[in-house]
Amino acid sequence: MPTTVHPQLRVAAVQAAPVFLDLDATIDKTIDLMAQAAKQSVQLIAFPETWVPGYPWWVWLDSPAWGMQFVQRYHDNSLIIGSPEFERLQAAARQHRIWLSLGYSEKAAGSLYIAQALIDDQGRTVQTRRKLKPTHVERTVFGEGDGADLHVVQTPLGNIGSLCCWEHLQPLSKYAMYAQNEQIHCGAWPSFSLYRGAAYALGHEVNNAASQVYAVEGGCFVIAPCATVSKAMSELMCTDDGKRQMLGVGGGHARIYGPDGSPLGTPLAEDAEGLVIADIDLGMIALAKAAADPSGHYSRPDVTQLLLNKTRRTPVVVQLTPEPEGSVPEPVVA
Repeated sequence: MPTTVHPQLRVAAVQAAPVFLDLDATIDKTIDLMAQAAKQSVQLIAFPETWVPGYPWWVWLDSPAWGMQFVQRYHDNSLIIGSPEFERLQAAARQHRIWLSLGYSEKAAGSLYIAQALIDDQGRTVQTRRKLKPTHVERTVFGEGDGADLHVVQTPLGNIGSLCCWEHLQPLSKYAMYAQNEQIHCGAWPSFSLYRGAAYALGHEVNNAASQVYAVEGGCFVIAPCATVSKAMSELMCTDDGKRQMLGVGGGHARIYGPDGSPLGTPLAEDAEGLVIADIDLGMIALAKAAADPSGHYSRPDVTQLLLNKTRRTPVVVQLTPEPEGSVPEPVVA
């Protein structure tokens, strides 16, 4: 009887603080964590939401006018696809033979986007995507993605997809991912440090549950990296007692979940930096989906159906009108 061998691999979720608002130093730290993971035979490492150059926490702490003091630095230290800094990450992935899922603030012309990139162990960029809809006050900083960003890519490791933060509370976006036979999901989170005791929905209990439910619903492995807020970040942004109460230090709750929702790996203390590591076996997915496959045998498309528009949105469409045959262009008068 033929035997199918399912991919088995070691994955890691990063829990750490970036070198806030410092592109080069955060790239250095990224590469160091990649090297640490590679030494432990990790094949895929995932970083938090906007890891480079850090999450713009100031948008939750005061008015847009107060936050303008950070805007120029954030733009200057956001990551451009194809830049020398981006190429350093590609080279590190190739050097350490490790797949990289990176959360970053993408700078494209004059705009910023909450973005994720997947780089393979040869240093090739397999996918880049943008968060479809920045959450609440994030929209004062970032633009939107489009339907092309709900995409699962086939790789030698398995079918890999990515979402950020509260995209995991968007039922239709999640279903679009499940329906593409996602096997490994990189779900990036910024930190669970905000409004403690005042906004339960922003805490780790609710949002880790969202990652766990994603694993069960999608029948996939979920790698959920989560950043921490460092003391240096707090000192920079929390300039009075009120702000220090709104944004706490720590908040790291990186997790990994199996397709049955089981927690994998050993969690770290919320103020600790390091890697949550787990060995995963994609053969477990068939067992999970045998019971429930919401986009397969457990679906009813005759009753409810999802429309997914994956057209890449562009702000300018250049339409050229052909010149009539035999026409002579008019001279330009200076």
